[in-house]
Amino acid sequence: MMTDILYIWSESPAVSVAVWLVITITVLYFGRPHAHQLLRNTGRAINGGMRLAAASIRQLEERVSQRNRDVLLAQGREETERSIEREFTRVNKIVERDLGEYPSLHRKLSDTLQKVEADYHASTAEAPLPPAWSEVARTIEALPKSGDPQVIKVLENIKSAVDNSHRETLKAHQKNVAERHKILHGMQPEWRKLNNSMEKVEKSVASLEDQSKAIDRHMASYESIRKGDDKAVHALASSSLTQFFIAAIVLVIAAFGGLINFHLIALPMSEMVGGSSYIGAVRISDVAALVIILLEISMGIFLLESLRVTRLFPMIGRMDDRMRKRMAIAAFTLLVIFATIESSLAYMRDLLAMDREALTQTLAGAEVAEAQFRWIPSIAQLMLGFFLPFALAFVAIPLEAFMNSLRTVMGLLALGALRMLRLVVRLVGSVSNHVSKMLVSLYDLFIMVPLAIERMVNRIRDDHARYRSEGGITGSHGRKDKSAKHDVALKPREA
Repeated sequence: MMTDILYIWSESPAVSVAVWLVITITVLYFGRPHAHQLLRNTGRAINGGMRLAAASIRQLEERVSQRNRDVLLAQGREETERSIEREFTRVNKIVERDLGEYPSLHRKLSDTLQKVEADYHASTAEAPLPPAWSEVARTIEALPKSGDPQVIKVLENIKSAVDNSHRETLKAHQKNVAERHKILHGMQPEWRKLNNSMEKVEKSVASLEDQSKAIDRHMASYESIRKGDDKAVHALASSSLTQFFIAAIVLVIAAFGGLINFHLIALPMSEMVGGSSYIGAVRISDVAALVIILLEISMGIFLLESLRVTRLFPMIGRMDDRMRKRMAIAAFTLLVIFATIESSLAYMRDLLAMDREALTQTLAGAEVAEAQFRWIPSIAQLMLGFFLPFALAFVAIPLEAFMNSLRTVMGLLALGALRMLRLVVRLVGSVSNHVSKMLVSLYDLFIMVPLAIERMVNRIRDDHARYRSEGGITGSHGRKDKSAKHDVALKPREA
């Protein structure tokens, strides 16, 4: 059919192609204005539509950015409130534990210090002398000794009495001082005890000061978050990204631990449940092992939720303390039961492996050799099967961090995708506009021969019109000059 159309004008292909080319160029030439208008309008329409779509995407991008900002501020505000609450709880514990008995301790310390001070001052008093001892001694020394034995005896008795009184007073004072020194010496352990108590109080006060500084920092951060500062938003976004990647790494590690746990109990579960039953393409024994692992993780999540370590389920956090305690005990009990079951399954796996190895050796005709220290891997698998569930129970902590930071990461990814889409839409609009202009130029390039003829004809027409206009102007000037000469020639005759 196409061959018949091609050879409709002539049997020569060159002539037919030339005729069709002339017809096509002629048609395109006469349809040039409409084709140009179609191409330009199409490019403008696509560009306008893309600009409108880019404006809509920009509005959606602003809403997504505002929502990301609100989510970040809400998470930061909640986290800061929890931090402030935790700091106040620590301060309350410090006050109740260390500073609750401070008034009685201070009173006891003051009484002890007053007593010690009084004993110290009393122990440093000078030795008292009998009244007027110096005067009596000088008077006795000044009395004349007349040689009367009775007078000399009386004076010696007086002097002896004064000396005895002084010695007794001095002995009593020394005894009193020794007793006071003994009291002071006996109070040294009590003094050291009081000193230690004061040092403990000082440490408690210093700890309170550090906690107050931490509370001030949290309050400043909370105020900045409440005001919605850009610096706080950037810090929260960076923190969310850091938590996301760290939590993702921990979850990957936990996934590998769950995989090891799965292979640890898959073989004995196939012996218990049956390895020939399938659900689709998956064996029932594998499903049962996977269910046990998921139940262990669920019990760990409920345990941490009951202890208020995580907050994945707000309903559990709103329970009263008694109910949460019961739930924690139940979750821990079930976790211990699952761990015990898994440890026995792991031990059973080792026994099954030993039986299969012995069966293989028997079928091969070899003598079954008892392996030495076979109990070491058995105990290792037993302990691994018991402790792996408890390790998987703590997956709730990175899971909570991952879920909380996932919203921020998804919002940032959505914002980046919208910005990329807006850029692509704007680029498509601009490219379509330029492509329409290129198609117009390409259209004119295809019909350049008739366009060149048209420009040549227009140029000749313009030159001819210009020549005619210039010649008319010259002829009118000539006629004006002739009429002027004729008027000049008539004026003398009339004169």
